[in-house]
Amino acid sequence: MRQRGFTLLEMLVALAVFAVLGVMSSQMVTRVLEVHKVAIARGDRLGELQRAMQLLQRDVLELAPRSVRDELGDPIPSLRIGSEIPLELTRSGWRNPLGQRRSELQRVAYVLRDETLYRYYWNVLDRAEDSQPVIQELLHDVTEVHVDALDVSGNEHAFWPLVGDLQGDPDMKLAGIQLRLSATPFGEITRVWDVPAEFVAPATLGAGP
Repeated sequence: MRQRGFTLLEMLVALAVFAVLGVMSSQMVTRVLEVHKVAIARGDRLGELQRAMQLLQRDVLELAPRSVRDELGDPIPSLRIGSEIPLELTRSGWRNPLGQRRSELQRVAYVLRDETLYRYYWNVLDRAEDSQPVIQELLHDVTEVHVDALDVSGNEHAFWPLVGDLQGDPDMKLAGIQLRLSATPFGEITRVWDVPAEFVAPATLGAGP
């Protein structure tokens, strides 16, 4: 029996089919790699965000009613919330594994500058003229940080402590702290933390020696 091979046209059609399949496979692999790369980047970014939130939460939950003095000797309340410095507070539980001669209380502040969230902390509570904070870069690509004090009536206050007649109002006692943070690519993130029971006091400058 006479055997018949492929014609030139059939060979060209087969080559064209294989070429199309090759291009499709290449595009599919490229897309899979791109998705994998995005997933890795998102995972790393989520890890950064979680670490920043954990540090913020630890500071807030360790809030201590101890006011401090600035470089000029003026008092600063134990908790301060405002526009220039979104959050500044005194926290307890500053670990001291080396047994250094220092307080277990720590003064910290959170500052947003050039779309980067920084954590400041001081090695002393009452500052001298040469006292400088240690600056930690906490989270980049942050477009907004807004902190509110929540009173026992559920009202939000963009500034704390309160002033005037509001200081002695029992309905204005501090109950919690709310943080709203906008970070790429997740958008706005909101967290609310209860303040320690020993800190639930009228909206004054704070107690402490």
